[in-house]
Amino acid sequence: EENMTVTEDFSKVENTYQMQAEVCIIFSDFGKMQNVCNLLIEKLGTSLTISPPHFYHTPEAIETLRRQVCVAAVGNTRQKAQEVCRIFGHSLGRPLLIKEEETKEWGGHIDNYLPRCPDSLTLQERIQSATAYASSRVFAVFEIKGKENRRSKL
Repeated sequence: EENMTVTEDFSKVENTYQMQAEVCIIFSDFGKMQNVCNLLIEKLGTSLTISPPHFYHTPEAIETLRRQVCVAAVGNTRQKAQEVCRIFGHSLGRPLLIKEEETKEWGGHIDNYLPRCPDSLTLQERIQSATAYASSRVFAVFEIKGKENRRSKL
């Protein structure tokens, strides 16, 4: 209920009363939004108008994305270092230094985008233009352990 606001308007038209309500809901799950919209359309039919969704990212969601991208970059760096060590018969030790050197963030884009009213965009175009992307470049120094002992015990 904290993510929902309802505005109601009652009016008298001749001998009948008419009620109009506007319900604004903030969803964090796209699938749930679709299910609720489908249910409302099924139950209320043509008396219902659903406005196109407005997509945005909370500061917390962007911070989570940044963190996930940085952790993935460190993991990729470690995996590449392990592969190089294997080639030379060494093993990778503990990290000595890990530093995030650069972070980039950008929003989605629509190929061949012609400026037009945001309300005229398709749902897929709205999703694409609201999608957030991030990249992280890290520098890492790892300890390298000596040659692996390849002798087998008999």
